[in-house]
Amino acid sequence: MITHDQIGSDEDLAREVLIIGRDIAPCLDSFPDGSEQQKDAIAILRRVYKTAAARGSHLIKSQAIGPARVEYADIASAFDGQPRRALRALCGASSAAGLPVGSFPNERPIARLWPERYG
Repeated sequence: MITHDQIGSDEDLAREVLIIGRDIAPCLDSFPDGSEQQKDAIAILRRVYKTAAARGSHLIKSQAIGPARVEYADIASAFDGQPRRALRALCGASSAAGLPVGSFPNERPIARLWPERYG
């Protein structure tokens, strides 16, 4: 199981990054400790953590010169693009597509619609 201390030193930020990562890819906690999948997931989450901690110009949502105001995007925006796709890819094709996971009801009449696959 991936823990916040594997992500970064700022506990609150690391926990938030981990929670958002789990929301994007619920399979993160299913990786065996020390597995390549877990190492890959930790690497992705660390990169997002570093991006969020740096709060560089790429996370600026709006900026005003008058009373010198800068508004940053939320932490979830650090997952936009490649990190989001990479985490979903770790969970496999069915999770990445957002398809439901479960068993097909074999005992109900609908099971006869696809007898070659479910029967």
